[in-house]
Amino acid sequence: MDNQSDLQNLNNLIEEFAVKNKKPEKILIGYKVYAELMNDRQFMQEVVGSAMNPNKRKYKNIKIKVTQDGRQLELV
Repeated sequence: MDNQSDLQNLNNLIEEFAVKNKKPEKILIGYKVYAELMNDRQFMQEVVGSAMNPNKRKYKNIKIKVTQDGRQLELV
């Protein structure tokens, strides 16, 4: 998967939660996917702009948790 399709998948997951009227608590992102997403300008600007501390960063006001599973991408 390239970073554009990862970003599309993430946005689709967020939209699916919104359709079900649910608010996800966290985005679980594998470290490899996170590194690829950080190459996307839109994603990087929103995440880096959300907090100086990397452990408190958010995307679309949803906390990000980077995991050791390299390809993980899910909402909880």
